[in-house]
Amino acid sequence: MVFKIIADLEKHINSKYGVDITIEPEDCPADFHGDMTVNCFRMAKPLKSNPMKLAEEFAEFAKVHEDVEKVEYIKAFVNLALTPKAVFRDTIEDVDALMQNCILPKNEQKKVLIEFSAPNTNKPQHLGHVRNNTLGMALTKILERAGHNTVAVNLINDRGIHICKSMIAYKLFGEGVTPNEKGIKGDHLVGNYYVKYNTEVKKQINLFRLANPEFKDFPDEEVELQTDIGKQARKMLQGWENGESETLQLWKRMNEWVIDGFNDTYKRFGVEFDKLYLESNTYSLGKDIIAEGLEKGVFYKREDGAVAIDLSDQKLGEKVVLRSDGTSVYITQDIGTTVLKNKEFSPNSQIWVVGNEQIYHFQVLFEILTRLGYSWAKDLHHLAYGMVNLPSGKMKSREGTVVDADDLFDEMSSLAESAILERYPDNPPENLKERAEKIGLGALKFMLLKVNPKTNIMFDPNASIKFEGDTGPYILYAYARISSILQKATEETTADVAWELLIDQTEKDLALACARYPDAVKKAAKTLDCSVLTDYLLNIAKTFNRFYRNCPVLGSEEHLRKPRLSLCATTRMILGDGLKTLTIGVLEEM
Repeated sequence: MVFKIIADLEKHINSKYGVDITIEPEDCPADFHGDMTVNCFRMAKPLKSNPMKLAEEFAEFAKVHEDVEKVEYIKAFVNLALTPKAVFRDTIEDVDALMQNCILPKNEQKKVLIEFSAPNTNKPQHLGHVRNNTLGMALTKILERAGHNTVAVNLINDRGIHICKSMIAYKLFGEGVTPNEKGIKGDHLVGNYYVKYNTEVKKQINLFRLANPEFKDFPDEEVELQTDIGKQARKMLQGWENGESETLQLWKRMNEWVIDGFNDTYKRFGVEFDKLYLESNTYSLGKDIIAEGLEKGVFYKREDGAVAIDLSDQKLGEKVVLRSDGTSVYITQDIGTTVLKNKEFSPNSQIWVVGNEQIYHFQVLFEILTRLGYSWAKDLHHLAYGMVNLPSGKMKSREGTVVDADDLFDEMSSLAESAILERYPDNPPENLKERAEKIGLGALKFMLLKVNPKTNIMFDPNASIKFEGDTGPYILYAYARISSILQKATEETTADVAWELLIDQTEKDLALACARYPDAVKKAAKTLDCSVLTDYLLNIAKTFNRFYRNCPVLGSEEHLRKPRLSLCATTRMILGDGLKTLTIGVLEEM
């Protein structure tokens, strides 16, 4: 926000000291009187002056300024209380300019490619995917809101031994059943057979150990290779890689079931992509790049025939990039896919939204691409996020102890429906289901976004659905309350507003909070931290509620109605824009 008093102070400094300086006012501490604070410690060095002396000088300058109502300086801090006219003129009078200020200057706008979701086609998406999808979509929209050109991509992992485990279990136990016959989504049907495989392989591992005591202390993963079902899964993987017709036919059918299920989940949660990649089409990418790097000396061939790279100088150890039999590993595919994405979209930067257990993988990937000579490798970023845990412990897909995304959506919608009925027991709204869906999914998204991405989360659906506290419904309710006020009003709220009539401190506080919206959007985009925006929205909703309790709007004196309604309209616009940017739908009534 640009305040005239601050601009004039900057001109005064330039005239007296011959130094061009930008002053960024801070929030005035709660224990002091003022609308903003100027921190003179920040200017002492460039102005080569004592910060206490600067504070005294700036206070004297402000005392005679027409926009200043009261000024005090404490040590090196100058607290300024502005006239109502100045506050509203310099914050929300030009609301179009305020909203436009969310967009970065042209020279700072970039093309950003964001990869997220990346589910496996052996099971439905779960709570961990929900956090990934929520972060990916919100980050995409925040970057767009700040003026960046974004490309959202999804790389579906549709091949490999984990996929074959679901396939062999279906072949052995499925009896040809289809999702339609079972009446369930295809991803849930296939996921049931992934769990079935792991139940069966555990039985066979135990039986094998009983028959072969020498394997007693071997890891399950090694003993699994000795079991009948484990051998069949490996044989099926070989059949897939060799293009075996029957295996490919089953793989295509089951993958279609799962991807259809994924698309339903994405649609319900508002997740969209600009480009979809399938691992079955990309897994062999990177081999040619490895071969070129081998010739250039970036990689070396070990005695066992594997191709590797020594990253010890970066404390990343040795990394194999091709197995001794010439087959790819995950890093091989990611090298090729990253180069492919850069070739197809020419982004200024690429971001991967992936859990923090993969930090090492991306450190290695970025270092390898740098050593291969790709100049754009310096603009690759891994947004590592923490896990979502259950009160009972970590989720495990193979044991069937995960919270499926679809089941979670149903639960959140049901909890929201109960909360609505509790508020309106005698007169439930006609669109109860639709309203509950928006509140429930909005509450879920907000819960997952309101903490820094690096933070682990303990999932608590009941806490997230409350209409009070630091929740999504609290903000939705503030938006709906303002909508109700504006619907009941008849005044025009867009022109000739007598802002100088608003003298209550809560009115000024709300205008100042509104004016911070562009800074919140741009900071969230710069730091890739959605919680910056959720914190802002919580603050402005709380600030509005303090204003609403203190200042009647529809019941106010006639001369106060229009400026207060205009203040409400601006607040509603910002709340709506912020929620939309977080991909949370709004409601005109709660």
